[in-house]
This record gives sequence, C-alpha cells and structure tokens, in this order.
Amino acid sequence: MRWVYWLGWMAFGAAFRTIFGLKIIGEENLISEGPVLVASNHQSFLDPPLIGNLYKTEMVYLARKTLFVGLGKWVYPRWNAIPVDQDRPDMGSLKTIIRKLKEGERVLVFPEGERTLDGTIGAAAPGIGLIAVKSGAVIQPVRISGAREALPRGSGKIRFARITVSVGKPIRLTDEDTQGDAKESYDRIAKKIMAAIREL
Repeated sequence: MRWVYWLGWMAFGAAFRTIFGLKIIGEENLISEGPVLVASNHQSFLDPPLIGNLYKTEMVYLARKTLFVGLGKWVYPRWNAIPVDQDRPDMGSLKTIIRKLKEGERVLVFPEGERTLDGTIGAAAPGIGLIAVKSGAVIQPVRISGAREALPRGSGKIRFARITVSVGKPIRLTDEDTQGDAKESYDRIAKKIMAAIREL
C-alpha cells in the first residue's frame, strides 16, 4: 500500500473501532482476490473508509469532483478516488470504473448516488447494472447501519453512535440477468443489487 492510503486506513480503522464500536457481520463473505464491484447503501461521509477497512488491500472509490480542491486535490487521488460530477454524470466515470475492474481492482460504488436524508435505502441508478455487465466482476453487497447517526448528511459534527457493516454473499450474474433489452437488464440488475443490500 502507498503510505498515504495506509495511513488513512489505519487512522480511520482505529477511530471506527474505538469511537464507534464498529461491528462487522458476514466478514466470511468478503471476496479478497480478483476484481470485485462493492455495492453499498450510502449514509454518511464516513462510508468510503468504513468499507475500505473491510479489506487488507487497496480499493478504488468514487468522490464528488468538488472535493478535489486544496488539500483534497492531493489527498483524494492517493486514496484511489475517482472524481465524479454528480450534477452532470457522464460515461467517462463509468468507463474508468469498468476499466479498473477489468484490471483486477476492487471498486466501491454507492448505487443510490447520494447520501440518505432519512436513513431509508433509495433506488439505484441503472449505471450500476451497466458496470456489472460490462466489467463481468463479482458483486459484493454491503449494508451500513449507524453511520447516518454518527455523521448525518448536512452536519459537520461527529456523534457517538454504534456502526455496523453487514457483508452479503457475493452476486454473480447469470445469462438470465442479462437477457433481453440492454437498458431493461441494467435496471433489473440494479434492482437485484439493491434488494440484496436491503436484505442484510
């Protein structure tokens, strides 16, 4: 690991375990080798390092391009973050994610696209289905609980709350998942992934 990534991994991991009493359920389901598309619900700014701490090797993240300013312009690329324009999403980011997966990387994606306001899990954008099909990567569903209470959207104040991360069994797409119209299959796969996350 590059030292900046490792330093962040260590610091966040220590904080999650000492301050938030991080509990991991289903750790035996983690895929530790090969390309993996990690799909999680999105509750807080804490979510990316939370998921990153599940693994002992580096992974790739998505981050709003507005974060790549000042110190963030230096730090985020070293944390393997890919800038994404949430207001005007384009194929460029999707192609980068697919390429990283084909290169054997582990990539974290939040299918909902934005953090929840009320704690509910929203619908997924069909882009996650496209990524899954085009990359051929195994999908790792993950559900985060408690991060919204620890750092709610719109708040800059950390609160003490118990955080749990549940890891589901990997999803491997079948011919049935990808049959028919491409757009419909992407939507069907996106719904399948979100259903797996909700069940955790």
